[in-house]
Amino acid sequence: MALSAQEREQFLAEPHIGALAVDAGPGRAPLTVPVWYDYEPGGELWLLTGAESKKIELIKAAGRFGIMAERQEPSVRYVNVEGPVTRITPATDEQHLHMVRRYLPEEKVEAYLRVAAELGEQVVVAMRPEHWYSADLGAL
Repeated sequence: MALSAQEREQFLAEPHIGALAVDAGPGRAPLTVPVWYDYEPGGELWLLTGAESKKIELIKAAGRFGIMAERQEPSVRYVNVEGPVTRITPATDEQHLHMVRRYLPEEKVEAYLRVAAELGEQVVVAMRPEHWYSADLGAL
C-alpha cells in the first residue's frame, strides 16, 4: 500500500542508509551507491560527498538524482524520491558533524571524523524532492 505524503516524509526523515541513483550516461545503468543523507519534512534532502568523486561528477552532469530508503522491520517499507539539484556548496565542519551524529553513536563520532579527514574536501549536494514512490508491504 502506498504511504500518505506525511508518512513518506516522516519515513524519509529517519536515519536510513539511502541508495543514491544518478544517470551514468548513455549505454550505462545508473550509478547506485549507499549514502548517508538528511531530510526534514517539507524541505530539501541533502548529502555529503567528495568534491572530486564520481558521484558529484555524475550529479553535476545529470542535474538531478534519486534516493531510495528502506527497512525490513516491523514491516517492509520503502520510499524513493527523485528531483533536481538545488545547490552544491562546500561542506562545513558543522554539517559534517551533524551527518555523522545522525548515523553513529556519540562514542564513535570522533574516531570516524579522524578517518574521514583523510577523504579530502567534501561538498553538500541538496535536492528538492519532486517525484515520490513509496509502499508499506506489511509484515512478511
